[in-house]
Amino acid sequence: MPLALLALAVVAFGIGTTEFATMGLLPQIADGIDVSVPQAGNIVSAYALGVVVGAPVLTGIGARIPHKRLLLLLSGLFVIGNVASALAPNFGLLFAARFLAGLPHGALFGVGAVVASKLVAPDRAATAVSRMFLGLTVANIIGVPAGTALGQQFGWRSAYVAVAVIGVLALVALAAFVPHQPRGAQAGVRHELRAMGNKQVFIGLATAVVGFGGFFAFYSYLVPMLTNITGLSDSSTTLVLALYGVGMTLGTLVAGPLTDRALRPTLYGGLALLSAALVLFWFTVHSTVPALITIVVIGAMGALITTPVQILLMAKAKDAPTMAAASNHSAFNLANAGGAWLGGLAISAGWGWSSPVLVGAALGVAGLGLAFMGGRMDRGGEPSEVITSSDAQQEQVTAAQ
Repeated sequence: MPLALLALAVVAFGIGTTEFATMGLLPQIADGIDVSVPQAGNIVSAYALGVVVGAPVLTGIGARIPHKRLLLLLSGLFVIGNVASALAPNFGLLFAARFLAGLPHGALFGVGAVVASKLVAPDRAATAVSRMFLGLTVANIIGVPAGTALGQQFGWRSAYVAVAVIGVLALVALAAFVPHQPRGAQAGVRHELRAMGNKQVFIGLATAVVGFGGFFAFYSYLVPMLTNITGLSDSSTTLVLALYGVGMTLGTLVAGPLTDRALRPTLYGGLALLSAALVLFWFTVHSTVPALITIVVIGAMGALITTPVQILLMAKAKDAPTMAAASNHSAFNLANAGGAWLGGLAISAGWGWSSPVLVGAALGVAGLGLAFMGGRMDRGGEPSEVITSSDAQQEQVTAAQ
């Protein structure tokens, strides 16, 4: 793996750690800033809101900035957001700091995905992008449990300090290992926005929101399902979440090569298998070992969707893929909010703690339907190839002129 991909994976590791470790530290944060746990939970929403807003806005602002310089600027903003989170004296400033920390999230992944795809041959673009995403999945195995333990032992502020240190290390690695990649002659926010108007880009984003909403309908209520139905203790759920991260890592490892070989079949298979695994969990949740095995499978299938959706959006946006790639992470955060909301409605309706998995399965099937719709639109059209070289972009511009 090129060192530049390793640097991008470190960025993803820091992002994954700061996003999910907060959830495990809500009681400590609530005590520290003298608010209730539900009110402290709003800082999770603040981060997600930052992602949704920041992905298109920061990508648009940086549309003419060379990719390496933009990555460094975004990483610097990520460090500042986490330092501000560690220093925030009250709820209002912590809310603002988490929003600030979330702003560069989607843009970092979007720009990073485009950079990663240019580091290798075009037929290995998806594999390169998936290697960057490995940092996010490994964060669920190592970063989140370690950050949570650090925050519980030395105070929640120490977790954000640690993430800021990771951000500084990532910034140094990006500066040292990522090569300069010039933007195309037509680079600019209008060029990116025109690419976003492609119907296939819209359908791809809708597939991410709906299909991945099924993943989050399950994940948002995994801990209460395990404690109330499976009978696991609260202390063991952290290890289960790490096991879930193992599944995500396995799915990410195979997603890249599969997407390089067959993009849409990989997306179809991931959504179909995710829906089937969620239905299976409705039966296995009552027994510990089958439930744990199914959790690993669900984690793998959820990760299997991420890379093909990312590559599909980059392909359909053609020579202006950065905003589409970044907006994918806005879509994932909308999926997070929507899936959690629908799963909560099912529980509130009295359908039981396991009802979110059936909601998730239904959303997965709906996402599969949207993916098939996009596939039908591809028939007779252009193949889903990702433009990965600035030379190819320049050739297209010259041909157009």
